[in-house]
Amino acid sequence: MNIINEKVVEYLNGLYKALRPEIFEIRKYAERNHIPVILQDTETLIVSLLKVKRPKRILEIGTAIGYSASCFAEACSTAEIVTIESSVELKNMAVNNIEMLGYQNQITVLLGNATDVLTEMEASQKFDFVFIDAGKSHYKDFFDEALKHCEQDAVIVSDNVLLNAKTVSDDYDPRSKFKTNIRKMREFLEYITNLENIYTSVIPVGDGLAISVLGDMNV
Repeated sequence: MNIINEKVVEYLNGLYKALRPEIFEIRKYAERNHIPVILQDTETLIVSLLKVKRPKRILEIGTAIGYSASCFAEACSTAEIVTIESSVELKNMAVNNIEMLGYQNQITVLLGNATDVLTEMEASQKFDFVFIDAGKSHYKDFFDEALKHCEQDAVIVSDNVLLNAKTVSDDYDPRSKFKTNIRKMREFLEYITNLENIYTSVIPVGDGLAISVLGDMNV
């Protein structure tokens, strides 16, 4: 029996509690202006994972206006966060929001294509939690580059992997408008679920999350 439907989502959203009123204002701004931010149930689950994992260094690929990075900073007050954004406009908005919230000493925002930034990043830069939420057709590249900077017990969370159910069935893309993104996301999920020494669970939370837990591996 499928228990995930609009009524269930509405009920779960009713249980949502914002981490800080000021952070919630950023969420409301993003929603009013159609700027993508993590969904409420996605946020709740990731915050729970962070509370369990207690990472020292977090890498985020896809800053947008700094909402999720700010949630991570609030949830893990001692963690260092590095987040990458390709848009100058969004990066500037993120920096302003982060400074307004007082996280400027905890969060570093880097500008550029994430694959290039990670390729150029020093090998000594290591992270024990990674959140991927950028260009969906580039998830495999982001994942592979992030792996090179992961601690052996790191957790990598990839957001929006179900693409509003399009990943599941072409029936949800009747005009084949998202054909390339769908193909690449399916290839990405097939890839990460078959990697050795990495356990990946794909769950129908928000728009779909892939949670990958690293074991002993050489990267």
